[in-house]
Amino acid sequence: MDLLDLTSCHLCPRNCGVNREAGETGFCGLPAEIRAARAALLYYEEPCISGTAGSGAIFFTGCNLGCVFCQNTEISSGLRGGPSSYAGEPIDVGRLAQIMLQLQEQGASNINLVTPSHVLHVLIPALKKAKTDGLRIPVVYNTSSYEKAEALRALEGLVDIYLPDLKYHSTQLAASYSKAPDYWEAATAAIKEMIRQCPKPIFEDGSSSLDEADDWDDPLMMRGVIVRHMVMPGHTEDSKEILRYLYETYGNRIFISIMNQYTPMPQCAADSLLSRPVTKKEYDEVIDFAISLGIENGFLQEGGTISKSFIPAWDGTGIL
Repeated sequence: MDLLDLTSCHLCPRNCGVNREAGETGFCGLPAEIRAARAALLYYEEPCISGTAGSGAIFFTGCNLGCVFCQNTEISSGLRGGPSSYAGEPIDVGRLAQIMLQLQEQGASNINLVTPSHVLHVLIPALKKAKTDGLRIPVVYNTSSYEKAEALRALEGLVDIYLPDLKYHSTQLAASYSKAPDYWEAATAAIKEMIRQCPKPIFEDGSSSLDEADDWDDPLMMRGVIVRHMVMPGHTEDSKEILRYLYETYGNRIFISIMNQYTPMPQCAADSLLSRPVTKKEYDEVIDFAISLGIENGFLQEGGTISKSFIPAWDGTGIL
């Protein structure tokens, strides 16, 4: 099966089978024509990704995971959003390649492709064109990890840094929060493929490790994998299972970013857990567990990260 054939879309684990070429939309909310909501320098990523110049983040409209607590609900539902949603601006291969080059000209540390799983049919030729036309900075693939490993193989040689989430170990949580009971199986297979392509971290100074985690003087990452996990309110045991798996499987060959930026959103007001932030006790418990495992290559977040100010403005900046 050609996964890039959108006449019956099986690009991601949803296997919707819709004809996106004919304008139909599946779970991700986009037909074959893709859209993006913002392309600009972003300073809130891990230090070795943002650097001092900022990461050149391109936010794509639509999402194939659709977490109920999503901070980007205005764009994540694609063309199926309500009156408050912003469907982004249509872009084709040529425009996407041009946007990448423009971000490079602005001094971006890298090109950061945010939620790109459902746009590979445009992204792959755009990356090839951009590289032919002079793109020299690293390409970051920033994903929920709800991917097919075989689809990711088409990106080999085009992506330098994978920045995947590993959201849930529990099938029940994945089903309840993202309607994806198969998330763990899909995500761990996808991450395995990412690490096959980028098996060793490499920084701009030639090293494969950082002297101090979370240091804003860190050298930029040029190649490698950083697996992100956002601690969820009330679910520290799930976080521990995820960290245990990552360390026992990959050791310190990867970096692990343990995030405390969960932000309660209005759509979760009725949920007793999702309506509150992660407590300091919960986050510290997960960090202490990571240390006890022996995790050395990691990032953590301290104070002040729980804020809607970290959600960008969806206004077509850099796209129009």
